[in-house]
Amino acid sequence: MKRLPFSPWHFVLAPLALLFALPLLWLLVSSVMSNAEINRFPPALIPSGIKLDGYRFVLGNALFPRWFLNSFIVSAVAVSANLVLGSLGGYAFARMRFAGSKLLLGLMLATMVIPFQLTMIPTFLVMKELGLIDTLGALIIPSLVTPFSVFLFRQFFVSLPRELEEAAWLDGCGRLRILVSVVLPLAKPALSTVAVLTFLSTWNDLTWPLIAINHDTNYTLQLGLTTFQGQHHTQWAAVMAGNVITVLPVLLGFLLAQKAFIRSLASTGLKG
Repeated sequence: MKRLPFSPWHFVLAPLALLFALPLLWLLVSSVMSNAEINRFPPALIPSGIKLDGYRFVLGNALFPRWFLNSFIVSAVAVSANLVLGSLGGYAFARMRFAGSKLLLGLMLATMVIPFQLTMIPTFLVMKELGLIDTLGALIIPSLVTPFSVFLFRQFFVSLPRELEEAAWLDGCGRLRILVSVVLPLAKPALSTVAVLTFLSTWNDLTWPLIAINHDTNYTLQLGLTTFQGQHHTQWAAVMAGNVITVLPVLLGFLLAQKAFIRSLASTGLKG
């Protein structure tokens, strides 16, 4: 049966989509305004002209490329580590039976409901004892693997038929070989979802870098943008332009993995 290109739901969903997109549209518009236009009341919805002073201010900052590189390093390592360690942990919980596996899974799931504010001070003390405060290591190590990554991989692996692995098992493959050669090639939706969510959380994180980093050369992008806000004066055009540049990698990553992201949430959400 041929699907119609439009349905009555589009008349409801289209205004909602526009409503949710308004903050992003306002960010794009205000990034090409002058500080005077941004501070005007009532605010100007359409700029009088394209002004790139904010972008010049941000890109002219000598430390901006360093902040971008720091954010990229932290996010890239966190994504890679979560894909490797999360898939290993998820496969162990999904397919291997060992003493205390259910208890460990329950404890791991329980940690997902603990807010970061409760673990912030213990994490800081551990990083301090390791001598990593004010280094990128303090941002990377706490993000190496998250309970959510392990849980999402576990849910996806449970949904796969065991017959695929049993055939490889009869051919003499070990657990690790089965995971790498048979299971992971089928787990692209889960891999994409973990990669996108991990990238979003580490790229956009401000609280932990604010606590763990002291020198501006080790700032991430989000932390560096706060330096454009002063006690008596704020370069709003620069803040808006910096946020546009910061959000571009996030949008690009989500658009590239959008289909796999939705497919993974649909396939793992209801299976236990």
